[in-house]
Amino acid sequence: MITLALSKGRIFDETLPLLAAAEIEVLENPEKSRKLILPTNKPDVRVVLVRATDVPTYVQYGGADLGVVGKDTLIEHCAEWGETSLYQPLDLQIARCRMSVAVPADFDYAGKVRQGARLRVATKYVNIAREFFAAKGVHVDIIKLYGSMELAPLTGMADAIVDLVSTGGTLKANNLVEVEHIMPISSRLVVNQAALKLKQQPIRHLIDTFAKAVKKPEVVD
Repeated sequence: MITLALSKGRIFDETLPLLAAAEIEVLENPEKSRKLILPTNKPDVRVVLVRATDVPTYVQYGGADLGVVGKDTLIEHCAEWGETSLYQPLDLQIARCRMSVAVPADFDYAGKVRQGARLRVATKYVNIAREFFAAKGVHVDIIKLYGSMELAPLTGMADAIVDLVSTGGTLKANNLVEVEHIMPISSRLVVNQAALKLKQQPIRHLIDTFAKAVKKPEVVD
């Protein structure tokens, strides 16, 4: 049995075409089903639904053989457990967005940085934020939050946020602006090291199939 860990939402939806390339179809809609383990048309392949932040942990500890996880979550996981905790064979180039620094529109971020001011930064991505500002020589106090990051500067709790940005619509609606682009984000395939040895043939087949699907050029009408 091959177990694939996915999170609901964009990553799940954008993984489906890759599964289809491997002739794998998930038989139940995760938005309608109450099940946390979903069957597929292949009796030896199943999908487990977990929180996005838990995907690397499930794969690392063998709750799943492989999974799909955003680069942002993977960086935070590896900062805690080490780069070698998971095999990372593919950038699947799905669920793309960017990690950015954003501040209130009337906040003089560049001026504060030039002056060497200490900034209060709210984020879920503590390690990414800390490394980014350390590399710039900017002193920051990190405030860890798990949701509604935009609220922190609006209430005066933080000067800036570090968060994922897709269209920028949420930032604009809350009078925030991007001031620095930290890195592009996309989703990776991660594999349990032991599973790769014990189930080498089926897992390698999936990796190779996904790789070909990712490289397949888009058809433009």
